[in-house]
Amino acid sequence: MTDAVSLPAWLLVLIAALAVWALYEHLLMPALRFLVTHPANRVIDELGERLRIGIRPFQRTKRQALIHRLLTDPRVQVAAENFAKQNGVSVPAALRAVERYAREIVPAFNAYLYFRIGYFIGRGIARALYRVRLGYVDSAGLAAIEPDATVVFVMNHRSNMDYVLAGYLAADQAALSYAVGEWARIWPLSALIRSMGAYFVRRDSKDELYRRVLERYIAMATEAGVPQALFPEGGLTRDGRMRAPKLGVIDYTMRGFRLEGEHDLVFVPLGINYDRVLEDRSLLRSLDAEAPRVGRAKTLWNTLAFVAHNLRLMLKSEWHRFGYACVNFGSPISMRAYCRERAVDFQRLSGEDRKRETAALGAHLMQAVGRVVPVVPVPLIATVFVGNPERRLSVLELKAEVGRLLELLERSKAHVYVPRSDFDYAINVGLRTLLSRHLVDEADGLYLAREKELAVLRFYANSIAHLLE
Repeated sequence: MTDAVSLPAWLLVLIAALAVWALYEHLLMPALRFLVTHPANRVIDELGERLRIGIRPFQRTKRQALIHRLLTDPRVQVAAENFAKQNGVSVPAALRAVERYAREIVPAFNAYLYFRIGYFIGRGIARALYRVRLGYVDSAGLAAIEPDATVVFVMNHRSNMDYVLAGYLAADQAALSYAVGEWARIWPLSALIRSMGAYFVRRDSKDELYRRVLERYIAMATEAGVPQALFPEGGLTRDGRMRAPKLGVIDYTMRGFRLEGEHDLVFVPLGINYDRVLEDRSLLRSLDAEAPRVGRAKTLWNTLAFVAHNLRLMLKSEWHRFGYACVNFGSPISMRAYCRERAVDFQRLSGEDRKRETAALGAHLMQAVGRVVPVVPVPLIATVFVGNPERRLSVLELKAEVGRLLELLERSKAHVYVPRSDFDYAINVGLRTLLSRHLVDEADGLYLAREKELAVLRFYANSIAHLLE
């Protein structure tokens, strides 16, 4: 019994590997699951009565279970069989592709990360960069939404800050699930975004199998009542104007709504506007086909330089926040009421009829969003300078032009955010921001738009141009 036993090196490596695997599987992973899920469950219990729209069972379902539901969904199975026939591959190979797409799309919502960490980070970032304001809210309309309805916030898309701002201001209403583009599929950012309940979308994908998997996930989430946030434009505005809606995700959402089902589907228009969009010059550059393309290294360098410049201003006590960021919540649009009014049932539509009705719905939603886009100081002042590109304006002339615009905005029932309820202050704030960015010059008490900066001024004026048409 005391004799030494010799083991082959390969067997020793195998035993060590099995021991490490057992430690990982039976000790480390259960501990991590407990550390992640236990705080999340406590948060869900605490938030049960506070949230206007409760956390749905679908959001609490394990990610692997949702992936399995997609793999076994009859429509996905049919799509996989068609994919296999068209591409000359086996059905198991097609299903492996489905599983890959499902793992890419399906989130892993964690209430603790969303409400205890993500919320405070989002609030801190938003308040550090902007004077955040909640403008118009149709409180009566929001209060009338049935508690078990599926609520989808539809909004214009001006900046990547939209995700942070909308999530922060809607945190007392619901835990929102976003569709996020491929730009965020970078570890560890991707893991954090999934834990916040967001799902990834390949913009303009031509892969039919991928689109079917995405369609079924969105339809399942909608049918299960998951609150969502949707950017119908499908991407950031480039010139400041609202873009025409892309209908794919709207169509997928409607596939999860049944006119005679248990839950109503309610779209809530949400309008966002800023005194400064951090990406404004990059967005305008993307419109210029002849402009040299900026690589990732250069983009990173520009970002670091921007941060360093602002830190230097902070150290010198010369830094100011980037003006106002305002959000308006419009009147909810019930799909039960909408469909009955138009005598249409999306579940029974196909082909050109479905495309036509989806296009009509998309246009209706974008019009509703457009009506509640806030008018904040910089876009208002920028509109004056864009309309008078070669004219030197005194403060009195500027105020007169602003007064004329306000009359037009009042007729269109636009929602103008006036800081401190003081129009003179609003004009001064907007003008100060434009001067500090060197978009406008001042000489002898007269103000003139810089010719080379007219495109940037027009970017901001365009955000409210539809309200003046």
